Amino acid sequence: MTQINAYLTFDGNCREAMNFYKECLGGELVLNTVAGSAMEASCKPEHKDLIMHATLTNGGLLLMASDNLMSAERLTIGNDVTLSLNCSSDKEINTYFSKLAEGGEIEMPLMTQFWGATFGMLKDKYGKSWMLNYDKPAQ
Repeated sequence: MTQINAYLTFDGNCREAMNFYKECLGGELVLNTVAGSAMEASCKPEHKDLIMHATLTNGGLLLMASDNLMSAERLTIGNDVTLSLNCSSDKEINTYFSKLAEGGEIEMPLMTQFWGATFGMLKDKYGKSWMLNYDKPAQ
């Protein structure tokens, strides 16, 4: 099955953000730092504890991320990525939505939409945009 997986880039707070997402979504989090990697020799010494690559997996969910190691430019946070999370139950969408919204901003509360799904949008406390959707079973 073909999937689109999001890859997020952070300005030095990747570890904190990915731990937050793990609290919200569950699963297994793997964090690989620059230290001990093949990139260590080519990176600044102050970057050794930054995240070179992170993966959060929970069933079919895969979220990848890293700190901004390659660019001298600061990131534009907030409109760089929108993550679409397709949920499998009312309970799941409500749980994920409320956890991701903590400290963030709800842009569109969860509501039944014209296509029959429960849908909502928010920005989390890291400025990342999320769309959550639950396609209810046909009755």
